[in-house]
Amino acid sequence: MTLPEQISRDLNQFIRELAHQSGELILPYYADHTLIVDQKSNQTPFTIADREGERIMREMIEKRFPHHGVIGEEFGSYQEDAEFVWTLDPIDGTISFTHACPLFGTLIGLLYQGKAILGAIHQPVLKQLVIGDGSTTLFNEKKVYVRETATLAEASLFTTDVDTIARARGIAGFNQLRTKTKLFRTWGDCYGYLLLASGFADIMLDGMMNPWDLIPLIPIIEGAGGIITAWDGGDVLKADSAVAASKALHNQVINILNN
Repeated sequence: MTLPEQISRDLNQFIRELAHQSGELILPYYADHTLIVDQKSNQTPFTIADREGERIMREMIEKRFPHHGVIGEEFGSYQEDAEFVWTLDPIDGTISFTHACPLFGTLIGLLYQGKAILGAIHQPVLKQLVIGDGSTTLFNEKKVYVRETATLAEASLFTTDVDTIARARGIAGFNQLRTKTKLFRTWGDCYGYLLLASGFADIMLDGMMNPWDLIPLIPIIEGAGGIITAWDGGDVLKADSAVAASKALHNQVINILNN
């Protein structure tokens, strides 16, 4: 399943192009009081920035790699049984985006024969780009690692939304975990995983996620030396939830959440 070196280099370069081109399109809409926020049928918000950000990335993929598939939040899927499949979430954290809070980002992932091989988180306001390939994770082109906090009592715990956890997973295990950690914040969506991968957080979890949320995170967290699984500790690639942490803490977190 290992890709030839030239193909790997081309894909790594291309994911950077996707991030920067979409970022240039999204950024002018940030902190814009005139931005119209619409609601999808599931009551989640979206804006023209979400739609246009995904549109430009789809156009770039179709032009450069016409045989690749795409799974996107805004415009659905095509050729999803292709050997290479891109996953696109142009603005992960639209609520933050529409409130001029920079805890959002563009998520880009790549599957090869069903395995997550490449992921990116791009925060265009802060000019931060994290890219992982499962063995290495780069933050603005410098290697980063999850920090090896030894105990839960020293750890920081982040999530996106507590109410979502309560609805999707039940709150008892999470509350128990929360009491055992040093710090809890809702610095969430993809930005929480960016903080974890770059050594500024210890645990990041979400009770409900979609493929375009999850797939890019796998090679990023694993490339930084961390572990990411489903809520119950199972295969995150087949999951609709995520628990990410260092190797030292992950099993403890899973056990408490599922006690």
